[in-house]
Amino acid sequence: MTDQSPIKWTRILLKLSGEAFAGAKGFGLDAEILSKIADDIVEAHDLGVEVAVVVGGGNFWRGAGAGGGLDRAQADYMGMLATVMNALALQDVLEQKGLPTRTQSAIRMPQVAEEYIRRRAIRHLEKGRVVIFAAGTGNPFFTTDTTAALRAVEIDAGVLLKGTHGGVDGIYTADPRSNPDAEKIDHLSYLEVLNKELRVMDSTAITHCMEHHMPIVVFELMGDGNLRGLLQGQSIGTLVS
Repeated sequence: MTDQSPIKWTRILLKLSGEAFAGAKGFGLDAEILSKIADDIVEAHDLGVEVAVVVGGGNFWRGAGAGGGLDRAQADYMGMLATVMNALALQDVLEQKGLPTRTQSAIRMPQVAEEYIRRRAIRHLEKGRVVIFAAGTGNPFFTTDTTAALRAVEIDAGVLLKGTHGGVDGIYTADPRSNPDAEKIDHLSYLEVLNKELRVMDSTAITHCMEHHMPIVVFELMGDGNLRGLLQGQSIGTLVS
């Protein structure tokens, strides 16, 4: 039976890092993690929420640092291809669970994904399909955080939800994994994030969200019921607005 609690946002952009897909292995794809993420998305969809997803590629490629001296633009294009692999994997798991899903790529590759077209993406969401955005913005020198901020505004999402995977359930005054005195922060302004140089998302993404009044929630992706709780208005993670 579907939970009928009121929903805070009816359309969301969920940002997932590639590293989250790898689980404890740190590389590649972890089938259990993929299934867990897919279950959370299915649950959100069953609540009546339209879900779009931006995926990273860090479980396969870490940009210029992984390239052994490769040109930065070339390394970034390789990273975009890594995000496509993650998007296709997530799409497959979601569809195995009965949820219609479309992958849209910012780099044209019609054999495996649709080309990114904003109006088509919105139409898919309106029809109850999950839309996964892959290949970043299609341009080098921009992170998938920036992609998430851009796509969230483009599709008129109510919120950008950034799921973390390291056991940290929001933004803290210091790293709680190494500093037991670190305190969780429930709410921050965009300017506080920028001025304090908090590594929530890159500064381009934060600035874009600020200019378009797009709220960001940083939360623990792997926590049981966290995504559902956020959608039902529970105070989970850290809100940036």
